[in-house]
Amino acid sequence: MSLIETEEKVPRALLVSVDTGKFDAESSLDELCELVESAGAEPVLTVLQKLDRPETATFVGSGKLIEISEICEAQEIDLIVCDSELTPTQIKTLEAETNVRTIDRTTLILDIFALRARSREGKLQVELAQLKYLLPRLTGKGIAMSRLGGGIGTRGPGETKLETDRRHIHRRMETLKEQLKDVEKHRSRLRERREKDGVITVAIVGYTNAGKSTLMNYLTDAGVLAQDKLFATLDPTSRALKLPSGVTVMLIDTVGLVRRLPHGLVEAFKSTLEEAALSDIILNVCDASSAEAQYHMQVTADLLAELGCGDTPIINVLNKCDKLSNLEIAPNVTNSVHISAKNGTGIDKLLEAIDNNLPVRIKKVRLMLPFTAAGMANEIRTKATLISENYTSDGIEVEAIIDEAMYRKLKEYIVE
Repeated sequence: MSLIETEEKVPRALLVSVDTGKFDAESSLDELCELVESAGAEPVLTVLQKLDRPETATFVGSGKLIEISEICEAQEIDLIVCDSELTPTQIKTLEAETNVRTIDRTTLILDIFALRARSREGKLQVELAQLKYLLPRLTGKGIAMSRLGGGIGTRGPGETKLETDRRHIHRRMETLKEQLKDVEKHRSRLRERREKDGVITVAIVGYTNAGKSTLMNYLTDAGVLAQDKLFATLDPTSRALKLPSGVTVMLIDTVGLVRRLPHGLVEAFKSTLEEAALSDIILNVCDASSAEAQYHMQVTADLLAELGCGDTPIINVLNKCDKLSNLEIAPNVTNSVHISAKNGTGIDKLLEAIDNNLPVRIKKVRLMLPFTAAGMANEIRTKATLISENYTSDGIEVEAIIDEAMYRKLKEYIVE
């Protein structure tokens, strides 16, 4: 018996877009190329057609469809990816005319999310979004869709596979929603516990592939997967970070954003995104070397506004500044810090900015600890910011910056 080594073929993809003038089609197509690469395919060519609106049956014009069919045959295309959400009719027509499997932008993003989800919550959220997308796209034909009735004139062929599929999807969606409610309750309890303990949370948000995971790893040694791919990290990660002031905060990494993110995904990942909405400080991380840096920051800002983060301090973190040449200038954004999470440039300024935006519940106090409570002095040294410590005949005189939880514990020892 001999073993034959087979190399898996990388699918060759043709990218198709219709420019209706409603968005920057060329930039969106460039991003679609990155999405295709992240999904493990090779973008071979792109086709862009200007139309007032996509054709109802074919998405592109009839002449362009013939051109696409010829390209597919000449270039041995395995997959067509359209930069818009397609109807079942459009998919069916494109596949029939080109004899090539066809998907749309939403299907591609869902596929990447399914590939990257690791946590139970992430997998549940992705599956729910996939089923919501699939449900209206189930197709059936004429009388085959009818149910078995209970009287004259209502008798049909019975429940079809289409109806069985629909019923099964509805049942599965309800199960997923219930499971997600349990996960959200657990997340809510953790959040309440953090608030009770006075834990300060700092959320890292931003466009996908902006370097959020690299920043998380640099600051906390979290070991989060960091790759030069869109949506390399999907599941949120939390790690403790001690600031120069001595205050310890909880740093939370969140899912990356992308232009025209499918609404179903925003809904499915709302509980994860709420981690950012309920944080004390938000770091809006952006790839400063990108030509669309300003736009990327606006996408994030719009979503944060939608989640109700108007009163939360937002620090704009312009990352990847090491990629900028001397002739290039990073975007001019208010309340911003220029860093490189890869080599550590500007991290000290970022930590200083976080310190300066800490919530008011951090208090500076003067304490007189009796010698019987000397153990509290050690807790202050390790968990808070010790400014001064002086041993007197009456006890230990301490000046420190403490959080709410420690303030409650030490309230009786506070002196004016």
